[in-house]
Amino acid sequence: MNHVLLLTIAKTHLLSRIKQTIIAALGVTFGIASFITLVSFMTGLNGLLDGLVLNRTPHVHIFNEIKPSAQQPVDLYQQLAGAVNIVQSVQPKQNQLRIHNALPLLSHLNANPNVKGAIPQVTAQVFYLAGSNQLNGIINGIDALEEDRLFSLGDYIVEGSVQNLTTNSNGILLGAGIAKKMSVGLHDRIQVTTSTGNVFPLKIVGLYQSGLSEIDDVQSYTNLKMAQRLTGETDNYITDINVKLHDMELAGPMAQEISQNFKLSAIDIKTANAQFETGTSIRNIITYTVSITLLIVAGFGIYNILNMLIYEKMNDIAILKATGFSGKDVQQIFISQAMIIGAVGGAIGLIIGYSLSVLISHTPFETEALPTIKTFPVNFEPIYYVIGIVFALISTFLAGYLPAQKARRIDPVEIIRGQ
Repeated sequence: MNHVLLLTIAKTHLLSRIKQTIIAALGVTFGIASFITLVSFMTGLNGLLDGLVLNRTPHVHIFNEIKPSAQQPVDLYQQLAGAVNIVQSVQPKQNQLRIHNALPLLSHLNANPNVKGAIPQVTAQVFYLAGSNQLNGIINGIDALEEDRLFSLGDYIVEGSVQNLTTNSNGILLGAGIAKKMSVGLHDRIQVTTSTGNVFPLKIVGLYQSGLSEIDDVQSYTNLKMAQRLTGETDNYITDINVKLHDMELAGPMAQEISQNFKLSAIDIKTANAQFETGTSIRNIITYTVSITLLIVAGFGIYNILNMLIYEKMNDIAILKATGFSGKDVQQIFISQAMIIGAVGGAIGLIIGYSLSVLISHTPFETEALPTIKTFPVNFEPIYYVIGIVFALISTFLAGYLPAQKARRIDPVEIIRGQ
């Protein structure tokens, strides 16, 4: 049978019951609009929460961990080889915090095609001097421009800039929490003292706020050479190496390889943030479960409407079959109606969902914990819109298939005889 003719009949049926058609289309529209709005907002929010931790966390963190020796002297005594040896109050072995041969290791890592960047860091334990008070703190010496490129440091600076740290040899990016405690601001000068008692004056070239108060209350940044001066070490003194990969999934194998080959401690990002990753997975599961449920509910609404439409169109179906239309033709007519409802309702739903997402993305959202965020985060990933329209078509097809099968099996003789 001519497909154009079948579509024309399907359109005529839909227009003859315009209210029911509109209700069915609205079910799809609101289902798709709710799906787009919810998944865009929730994934945007998840991305924001992930960024607070993952953007500032290296994929592989390399350092020299101070820990007890795995093998104690008593284990080397041959006469006790078969005995059970118990050693109490084991102390950590004497070891330096510095990474031995750090510069060759950095060159080796940066030559790896899987590595986006590997940068050095010097961690110094200090006290911030506030009058007669000494506030505990940690200063990380970094290559500011590389830190910004790999770990988006600039996104967390609320005053000043990353570039200021590169042009001021005695500059410091002070944590917002410690700055508030000391009542200091941009361009002020502070003094810090090290564990050896040396006092260093530093100029505040920026204020840093991660959104995590336990970090902002103690942590600050200086350039690499200033941190080496604070520790009283030479230019090749490095305590940590932070590695960023092109593919985060390679972090685990690389951390194991570095630990085995270089006798260093290396922690991958999944190990360091196992609980956080679990929370993200649960939030994503909840988001997609609720969103898909909305689409399924809309599909049931279409099924009910098409099912009722068949009972109302019994006479029309009988006439179509009596005039030469086959059961397959009748089935295609009702499936076409469902697909038209799905296509029109889905397209309008995408438009409404996008409009609501834009509205949310312009809604003010200000909090002291996230000073660089001014509006609600929304993810406009195109794949969600593709999923929405495909699911709308599939759900409406399935919702229309069973009623169409029923219409296909209707015997026109029984319908006419019943009249």
